[in-house]
Amino acid sequence: MTSATKTESNVEQAVPSFLVSDIAASIRYYVDGLGFEMTNKWIDEGKLRWCWLQVGGAALMLQELRKDRVPEGKLGFGVSICFQCKDALAIYHEIVLNGIQPGKPFVGNGMWVTTLSDPDGYKIDFQSPTNVPEGTEYAQPGG
Repeated sequence: MTSATKTESNVEQAVPSFLVSDIAASIRYYVDGLGFEMTNKWIDEGKLRWCWLQVGGAALMLQELRKDRVPEGKLGFGVSICFQCKDALAIYHEIVLNGIQPGKPFVGNGMWVTTLSDPDGYKIDFQSPTNVPEGTEYAQPGG
């Protein structure tokens, strides 16, 4: 293919897929705690086995491992997903109100970063651009 015959990209979105040990617990975490919406699902033999979760323009998929195939240790060890957003501090406040305890927000790489881990150990970051100095830790208003 020459540069004169370039075609439009066929790729539309990258969607991480997490294998989880308890899909009901993961759904509570992502839907009730983080505000995702379940927009698609697969039910097999009367049990939810897979789902597509959406928040804004981002998505992820969850699939429950069969009980005889769950490895030892945390499934999400070493996996990190970074959601780019308008206001990571607003997300921090929202998820705290929903009963999720993220780490204290900080500024890294010119972005506010709110970090947490899901029930299987997958690291989730919500990040938004800022001009606040690098390394600044968030001070709760009124606190």
